Amino acid sequence: MTTTLVNSGTGPVESARKFRHVLGHYPTGVTVVTALDAERQPVGMTIGSFTSVSLQPALVAFFPARTSSTFPAIRAHGSFCVNVIGAHQEEICGAFSRPGPDRFRGLRWRPAPSGAPILDGAVAWIDCEVDRVDDAGDHHLVMGRVNGLEVEAPGRPLLFLRGGYGAFAPLPPAADAAERPDDRSTS
Repeated sequence: MTTTLVNSGTGPVESARKFRHVLGHYPTGVTVVTALDAERQPVGMTIGSFTSVSLQPALVAFFPARTSSTFPAIRAHGSFCVNVIGAHQEEICGAFSRPGPDRFRGLRWRPAPSGAPILDGAVAWIDCEVDRVDDAGDHHLVMGRVNGLEVEAPGRPLLFLRGGYGAFAPLPPAADAAERPDDRSTS
């Protein structure tokens, strides 16, 4: 069955499958968004759609599915911590992607200023209070006001691209900028 996407009433964009395929060529970082539930137990979910929004005030955003069973607990807590997962933590990404109550089993963590878990081994963390939540199609847009952040282990972050995981490897610095081809237009 092919699902047709509609672009603001102007007509079909393409099938959902093609939409996913094309956008899968854009790499995304992998994060685990954590919080505490009503019983003060840790909850968390893998999020690939995380972004910085503003410097003044410091805002970030992520986009959980409207069907998420974890997001209501995060929303109710009123704050969350975004853990930037390292390339060596692919198994953590998998654990927080699957449904179930044992996502934190065997994991070490400590509380962020909000109390939300900072996962050991994460590259960085961003602790936020929920600023606003808006509907965004089949997802929510969650805006967070940053209250604290830190680089924990300046390693390579885990990336997701075309259905698989990997890590970013920066290009070596150019010895001489003049040796680099200039791809800018001169017109």
